[in-house]
Amino acid sequence: VQLQAFGGGLVQAGGSLRLSCAASGRTFSSYVMGWFRQAPGKEREFLACIRWNTGSTYYADSVKGRFTISRDKARNTVYLQMNSLKPEDTAVYYCAAGTWRGITIATQEYAYDHWGQGTLVTVSS
Repeated sequence: VQLQAFGGGLVQAGGSLRLSCAASGRTFSSYVMGWFRQAPGKEREFLACIRWNTGSTYYADSVKGRFTISRDKARNTVYLQMNSLKPEDTAVYYCAAGTWRGITIATQEYAYDHWGQGTLVTVSS
């Protein structure tokens, strides 16, 4: 599986961005697709995930209500719509793919076997 994330950029606080993650290489029926981010000097943080076959979604408390994860099966693409962005959302954002083994595991980096290259989001105050 190859993942390519794009859509990052510079945005003012309160603005919105939509990240995309295009997947290729195999079918994903049993997969979970996740978004993580890593800010300078911090550990990588789970944001959201979506089960590819059911569309069920899960969010970290830090982004619940502001971020929305979705997927387009026809395009093999996962999206992360980010609204009401804050300067503390500044980070490199990564998409990832792994096999679904329950939500507790899906919030952890080790659940994901495939990672995109990351896309930088900068939120100015």
